[in-house]
Amino acid sequence: MSNLFTAAGLEKAAPRPLADELRPARLSDIVGQPQLLGPDGRLTRIIRSGEIGSLIFWGPPGTGKTTLARLLAAHVKLEFVQISAIFSGVADLKKVFETARNARNIGRGTLLFVDEIHRFNRAQQDAFLPVMEDGTITLVGATTENPSFELNAALLSRAQVLTFQALEPDALGELLTRAEAVRGPLPLTAEGRVSLIRMADGDGRAILTLAEEVYRVAGEGETLDADAVQSLLQRRAPAYDKDRDGHFNLISALHKAVRGSDPDASLYYLMRMLDAGEDPLYLARRLVRMATEDIGLADPHALTLAIAARDSYDFLGSPEGELALAEITVYLALAPKSNALYTAYKAAKRFVKETPSLPPPKHILNAPTRFMQEEGYSAGYEYDHDAPDAISGQAYFPEAVGRQTFYRPTERGAEAKLKARLAIADEKRTQRARDAARAPAPPPRDAEDQ
Repeated sequence: MSNLFTAAGLEKAAPRPLADELRPARLSDIVGQPQLLGPDGRLTRIIRSGEIGSLIFWGPPGTGKTTLARLLAAHVKLEFVQISAIFSGVADLKKVFETARNARNIGRGTLLFVDEIHRFNRAQQDAFLPVMEDGTITLVGATTENPSFELNAALLSRAQVLTFQALEPDALGELLTRAEAVRGPLPLTAEGRVSLIRMADGDGRAILTLAEEVYRVAGEGETLDADAVQSLLQRRAPAYDKDRDGHFNLISALHKAVRGSDPDASLYYLMRMLDAGEDPLYLARRLVRMATEDIGLADPHALTLAIAARDSYDFLGSPEGELALAEITVYLALAPKSNALYTAYKAAKRFVKETPSLPPPKHILNAPTRFMQEEGYSAGYEYDHDAPDAISGQAYFPEAVGRQTFYRPTERGAEAKLKARLAIADEKRTQRARDAARAPAPPPRDAEDQ
């Protein structure tokens, strides 16, 4: 039926999506990805060698992964077979592998393109290993997720990972120009064209779908400006998956922008995540973490204000409460930075794990009973409030480990005062230790005492 349909010319007459109509027919037709297809690109070098091995295409949607795999198979004269990990299981893989073996027996190689390959579980991914090793298939897997996290190490060791980038505005503009060569000029002002490109968010398929919508919604003789484009077209959701790379990349960027004291970049990433539908309370929790991890005692108020921002959002909800998150984001970005407390916490935690459970020195233990008093509990303890500067300089660590230093305050913000206070305490402890070392030893006890 399909052959009769094609022979009758009905296939060409049937309506086709613009993205399908403009699908590249040659490798040179692919827009973007100069790092792969430029004169010195990685894939260009592979093709130039005359042989290709198994590949993993990693990148966002609409960047040409499927098209490139199809054209690559034609270029190296391999049978192109495409499956999706979403709809395929082990039984489907066995059929594909058997067909590939039969093709190989008559001298025809197979390029198996697996879309969304990260959707296969570990056992399913392992099924590819023997047919990759014996040359039954050349695997090209496509994934939008970081292969390091989503694919087996054994599979990755047998394939090269090629990274696709979101299309630049110039590349998206080239796609619009190609659309106009087929469908006629787009009824857009210059600002409307820029707005359309921005809405595509680096996705080549999306820009052609949006262009098709422009042709459809624009009235006779109407030219759409930026505002009309925004109001008439359904806004495309940003490329973001809350439990995958988009989520982790943006929260990492937000955290590092705050740590780097850049309020503008911090606001940008905060709004990127809110715009993509991230849970604002998740962002509030992360901002509280930044207050403790990257600011600490350089600004003791940061933690209080971060918790207040969380409570404000909880009270107001969206969108009003989001302003509180923006406020604390800018505050944290501009606050003095110190990870001295965070470093001290980790050092103390590590020290506790590496040392036995030693008793504190007896002079800082309470002695509520006569027996404990006779055992020396509380003997020699000095009440620090009675000492100059309210610091006695006594030893508080177990005697077996001696004094340890975990917290080293910086000169930034409020920590400068804490550092000065700590210096006084350290000097008193040092002086007390010197005095104790110079003190005469107590006389030996008589035999009767022993």
